[in-house]
Amino acid sequence: MANGIRAAVIGTGFIGPAHVEALRRLGVEVVGIAGSSPERAQPKARALNLPKVYRTWEEVIADPRVDVVHITTPNYLHYPMAKAAIEAGKHVVCEKPLAMNSRESAELLHLAQKAGIVHAVNYNIRFYPLCQEARARVARGDLGHVYIIRGSYLQDWLFYDTDWNWRLEPELGGTLRAVADIGTHWLDLTSFITGLRVEAVLADFRTFIPVRKKPTKPIDTFAGKELTPEDYVEQPIHTEDYATVLLAYEGGARGVMTVSQVSAGRKNRLAYEINGSKLSLAWDSERPNELWIGRREGPNEVLMKDPSLLTPAARDFTGYPGGHNEGFPDTFKQLYKAVYRYIQAGDRSAKPDFPTFADGHEEILLCEAIERSAKEQRWVKVER
Repeated sequence: MANGIRAAVIGTGFIGPAHVEALRRLGVEVVGIAGSSPERAQPKARALNLPKVYRTWEEVIADPRVDVVHITTPNYLHYPMAKAAIEAGKHVVCEKPLAMNSRESAELLHLAQKAGIVHAVNYNIRFYPLCQEARARVARGDLGHVYIIRGSYLQDWLFYDTDWNWRLEPELGGTLRAVADIGTHWLDLTSFITGLRVEAVLADFRTFIPVRKKPTKPIDTFAGKELTPEDYVEQPIHTEDYATVLLAYEGGARGVMTVSQVSAGRKNRLAYEINGSKLSLAWDSERPNELWIGRREGPNEVLMKDPSLLTPAARDFTGYPGGHNEGFPDTFKQLYKAVYRYIQAGDRSAKPDFPTFADGHEEILLCEAIERSAKEQRWVKVER
């Protein structure tokens, strides 16, 4: 489907190889990969059977063979890399958050629109088939008027004080952690499904582990379990382990989101329930092939993922027949299918069916309102 479009990936941590694998499943040629150093990138390139390791990220952007740049680096690098790629005329797929603040994200959106390049932010959770189905059902009026949007995104990969990642360092990941890293996924997904934007927020934060043990050598995300006590130094923590946010949506709907990276047993669980004036919908990423449909009168229902039972919009992002489960890696494939299909079509006036820099900018505006609310302990309007 890629029709000669070539990509390169910047970033060799947990998520960079996920981009590579998804692109290859679509038949997109991945020219090479760049890491924080050629030495760190070389083992990943060998494992992925990639032909080239770039010495620097600037070399990726300068390569005339590369049409699309995938940015999967620590957050502070997103803005300079995306800006340089846009200026070089490359299409950009960027991990979230798009930038470190709304000034940067607004500039990236403006530059991308002015340059006419295709721009996407990696809110891949949208592309579970049953999340697409939930959106289609809300859009056709199945729920009626949306009353309540509630749920959580819970993880336990930072449960111990010896758990460490660059996201814990504000200069690398930003002043928000749990909200920016996983909360934005939940906020983007629920707004995508309901079509409603958040107007105001009331947030409560907590850092349960105020001092952590930082490894003295680099480690990949989720890969800190092999270290010994001698490999650590103590480090104060200034970002949130937990947040609960009350949400006021346009049109009168209300919501609540809880995010945590210290919830034992929850490896990566995003869940939502949407209550409307006609019925309710609920979904859990630990059971991603089931959509719960709740009714006041009549039996509740569990819709199993089966393309023959889905709306045409959701069916388009379903790769396997009923009874054949689809999961996290498939969402990357479906997102990039939409992006590369859009690149190939060439009509930039058409509305994208994937998250763009506009969605990335929206999430940063939400993050800034949430952070301000937590600091001031009051409702804060989202300033657009």
